[in-house]
Amino acid sequence: MRTQMYLLPAMLVLNACGGGSGEEAKTPEPSPSVTANPAYVQPSDQEIAGKIYDTAYSAPADFYVDERAGSGTSYSVYHVMDDAAAYERCSDDFETAKAWEETDNATRAVSGYYVGAYENGRYFEFIRELAYDDDIGNVSSPSSPGYARVFKCANTSRDGVDRSTLTGYAGRLNMTPRSASDIKTFAEYLWQFAFFPYRHKKVLDSVAASNSETLEQTLVLGFAVNQGTGRCDRIDVVHWTFSANRENGEVMQSFETVHSFEARLESGSPILCD
Repeated sequence: MRTQMYLLPAMLVLNACGGGSGEEAKTPEPSPSVTANPAYVQPSDQEIAGKIYDTAYSAPADFYVDERAGSGTSYSVYHVMDDAAAYERCSDDFETAKAWEETDNATRAVSGYYVGAYENGRYFEFIRELAYDDDIGNVSSPSSPGYARVFKCANTSRDGVDRSTLTGYAGRLNMTPRSASDIKTFAEYLWQFAFFPYRHKKVLDSVAASNSETLEQTLVLGFAVNQGTGRCDRIDVVHWTFSANRENGEVMQSFETVHSFEARLESGSPILCD
């Protein structure tokens, strides 16, 4: 299957892109920490290892799942980018978004013929059937659908985002009024488009911890890092936090390893290492 996404097992995760505003990002007011949420209890190392090595688990039950993730066929999803910088573009005009996608398609290594378009409150999506000469990864067909997206500026702007980092300015939520569910969806949507080079990568929790000035969502991530033959994996627990200023919608992100331990999979069971 050629699917270009990295999410839940039978679902998928994708490669993202960014946009450019030239407007200097402002640092929001100090935000609450995930650990300040009284409802949050960090799982034990044994529980974390269990989720890390469980091939049927990827994220909490109420985690946002991309609309295309339920497809049983090979497909790809990506965001149309600015030609001059790695920014995800946004527009509220369908024809403008379509023109960007047409230009992008003409310059891609694998282009496709236009099938149709779709839109929701977050983005315009342009559907093409992509042809692959070598048919790598496709068992039954030499082609598969590709979904190209342009964010709607009225909902989400990623202009000015440096996609090479997991910290700093992450974009702007332009919907009004803004709610805790908006930053939750924003954070969980982006995780599905983030590339993490690990064998096992799971969302252990997705935790809200907001105050009167800030809407915050922390993705508690677990990564298993192979340390070599005969050695235990290093398990890193990371807090990837997205904090949105309630007044102007600007989102800042931070990525911090908060805990590490070692574990291995033995006879199908996760074992903690001394």
